[in-house]
Amino acid sequence: MATATYVTPAAVAPPGQPDITYAPDFRKYEVRRDQRIKSGGLLKELPKGLPRELTGKLVWEGETLGKTYKWTYVLEPSQLSEIELALKHFKSLGVPLGHVNQGTFPLPNLHAELRQLSDELHNGHGFFVIRGLRVDEHSREENIIIYAGLSAHIAPQRGRQDSKFDGKPASVTLSHIKDLSGPGRSEVIGSPAYTTDKQVFHTDSGDIVSLFALETAAEGGASKLASTWKVYNEIARTRPDLIHTLTGNWDVENYGNPEQRYTSRPLMYYQPATESTPERVLLQYARRSFVGFGALPRSPDIPPITEAQAEALDTLHFLGEKFCVDTYFQKGDIQYVNNMALFHARDGFTNAGDKQRHLLRLWLRDSENAWETPEPLKARWTQLYGNVTPQSEVLPLEPYIRSASNKNSR
Repeated sequence: MATATYVTPAAVAPPGQPDITYAPDFRKYEVRRDQRIKSGGLLKELPKGLPRELTGKLVWEGETLGKTYKWTYVLEPSQLSEIELALKHFKSLGVPLGHVNQGTFPLPNLHAELRQLSDELHNGHGFFVIRGLRVDEHSREENIIIYAGLSAHIAPQRGRQDSKFDGKPASVTLSHIKDLSGPGRSEVIGSPAYTTDKQVFHTDSGDIVSLFALETAAEGGASKLASTWKVYNEIARTRPDLIHTLTGNWDVENYGNPEQRYTSRPLMYYQPATESTPERVLLQYARRSFVGFGALPRSPDIPPITEAQAEALDTLHFLGEKFCVDTYFQKGDIQYVNNMALFHARDGFTNAGDKQRHLLRLWLRDSENAWETPEPLKARWTQLYGNVTPQSEVLPLEPYIRSASNKNSR
């Protein structure tokens, strides 16, 4: 059985756009790269003040990472029992799901372990997987309570992924990542999250992205994680001009926000060392914001990207593929990723019978350990984490296509 790769037809390119689509083409990348190098005039030095090389636990290669870092935290029977007691306690309160927090989902023994895992996210290798939750023993609502409850001890703030639900204003903090394509829906899907397509390297929004596997695919669907710092080092060594490109302004399309169609900002940010923090490089981007996907092509009202930007997008993707580690979801796994320090992708997949890949997603923040938010991202972070109250919060039990991925919300 062959796994899906790119099933969705390429989005229509706006006038003046370079020859680049959501699905990276290595041959086109090579031609563009070679032509730009041959043309000459590329900057040979890094932007002033940026390091030639980053060091630390966040600099890793997937091929060798497993020799030094064990990223899977397997829950013990006593910890599973503690989670069951916390679930029972929350349900006894009779309050909506938006009230899940450390107090309403108490884990007096496991809490310290989860706080250490938060430290690993922010100051270690940037990701881990919790394994062992018994999905099939719980209802959909109970699984969501457990997911939100565990996550509250790792990164307490849940970010807004949609601002309306059932046509009404709401703070939707949980998304279902599932193939929803089909008659009447494929025509409006503008994100690979709702298809079986391969997802290229990208970041989500927010500090921490987490995924909980309710079910896995029949075949494929591997999660791929890459170190931004490793990729930065490679680009800084071989193509410093592209660091200039990545740290310069890009016109980023804001899907689902008709009042502000695009924002001009860098994709990559440098933060010098302080007395309490090391120097850092942060990456925030999604390829579809520049080339479109499916029913959401890049708007012709937004300036097209440049040839340098097209090369930079492909460079990020293909270096991500070169240096990534594959993490293969098992049912019940929860993956947590530092979304500022790593970027990620997903293999295409095939569903069959009961094996229908279904993930839940949270965008999280831990104010105690959080990295400083770059100035150009602060407005977006306010949209994510500002004014999310238990009364306004919605954690949907069933999948739907969120506004930023839905043509009808454009």
